[in-house]
Amino acid sequence: MRTSRLRTVHPVLWAGWAALAAGAVLCVVGWYGVSGERYAERQLPYLASCTIPGAALIIAGAVLLTHGRGSVAAARVEELHGLLVAGEPADADETGRAAPTPLAVSADLLMVPGGTLWHRADCPLVAGKAEAVPVDSKLVASGELDPCPICEPAEETD
Repeated sequence: MRTSRLRTVHPVLWAGWAALAAGAVLCVVGWYGVSGERYAERQLPYLASCTIPGAALIIAGAVLLTHGRGSVAAARVEELHGLLVAGEPADADETGRAAPTPLAVSADLLMVPGGTLWHRADCPLVAGKAEAVPVDSKLVASGELDPCPICEPAEETD
C-alpha cells in the first residue's frame, strides 16, 4: 500500500542528486580554470561563471535531498498510520471501540527483588525473568509494593 505522495518524492531526490553532481562539476571546472590563470582579472570569469553557480547548485541539491528524505519519512508515517487504523478489531462493540482485553491473566503473582511493583506471572515485564520470585503477601499488605499498571493484578493474595 504505497501512497501517491511517496511516488512523487523520488523525482525530488533525483533532482537533488543531479543538482549536487552538476554543482560539483562546475566547481571543479571553475577551480581548474582559476588554477591555470596567473592574474586575478583573468580568474574572475571562472569564479563568476563556474564556481559561484556550482556552490549554489550544491546548496540547492542539499536542500532538495533534505526535503525529499523528510517527505519519504512523512509518507512512511502516513502509511503506517493507515495500517494501524485500517483494521477493525474483531471484538469491537457497536460504538466502534474495542473491548479491553487483559494483557496478563495468570493467578500467580511475582515480583523482582528490589522492585516496587508486583505482577501476574505472564506479565511482559516479568515473564521469562529468572530473578522474578513469588510475591510475599506481607509486602503487599504493608503497601511496600504497588500493583503493576500493565497487567493490573488483583488485590487478593494468598
